Amino acid sequence: MTITRRALLAAPAILAMMPAAAQAGKITLVVPFPPGGSTDAMARLLQSNLQTRLNRIVVVENKSGAAGALGAAQVAKSPPDGSSFLVTFDSHAVIPSILDKPPVDVERELMPVFLVGTAPYVIAANASRPYKSFADVVAACKASPGAVKYASVGIGTLGHLAMTVLGNKAGVEITHVPYRGGGPAMNDVLGGHVDLIAGSAALVAAQLGTNLLRPILQLGRQRLPLLPDTPTAIEAGFPDFETLAWWGIFAPTGTPPDIVAAMAASTKEILSEPATATQLKETQQMTLLLEDGPAFKTFFDTQVAYWGKVVRDNNIRA
Repeated sequence: MTITRRALLAAPAILAMMPAAAQAGKITLVVPFPPGGSTDAMARLLQSNLQTRLNRIVVVENKSGAAGALGAAQVAKSPPDGSSFLVTFDSHAVIPSILDKPPVDVERELMPVFLVGTAPYVIAANASRPYKSFADVVAACKASPGAVKYASVGIGTLGHLAMTVLGNKAGVEITHVPYRGGGPAMNDVLGGHVDLIAGSAALVAAQLGTNLLRPILQLGRQRLPLLPDTPTAIEAGFPDFETLAWWGIFAPTGTPPDIVAAMAASTKEILSEPATATQLKETQQMTLLLEDGPAFKTFFDTQVAYWGKVVRDNNIRA
């Protein structure tokens, strides 16, 4: 399924013709995390625009818990009639491997609708620490195993998994300190309680003007314009290694193809508007991909396979 101009023009009409049960109520965009994060912001951006375009009630519901699995399960068990969609983040790909008994089979019970875009993870140090490169971190870890600590936004998140991979490749132990969210994690790094943070580019970018944080490694394939002097992991000696945050939309499996195509087309139209695209690039450091279901499925399957192996190989549990 490719999003064509015809699909874009037809999207509002198709969504308006959803089954009566869906029309009678509302469209719910479920976010499987608490309010305030980048996924919540994405859902609310779509909410306001979809509501205007469709003249329908569109609501955002935050259903957090179990590494995002509770919200995902709620959508998976919803009627496949276009009344419920999941707006989620990169940790969705880790649900099958990180939980002993996940409440949802994300590969069977949910279908990819739309991949919004990606942004690299970044590793940054408290500016009072001596680490000016990841090589400095590795040297410190070798000198004092376990002494260097890094924060992430939780066990099994991609920041945690990326640091696990980098530590393994470098042959060192870097102590993980998990937090429930980027705010608490960043506060403890800025306060000097933890040495490093592994977080999304947006989380790190928000603190660059404070002079309290020093980016030392970015995990995309190319350097961000925002961080022109910060090398990629590939440049730092970790061939072909990248870790990308991503944002996407899923629907219950069995949702009719015309409804899926219409939601994808409407989302693409909304996010392609110059002001919106600029906002996402500046606030999230996002590379917009704007890809529909089949392309998103290929991307998602790769993410599930790669990070699932990392989780299993390192016996990580949420």
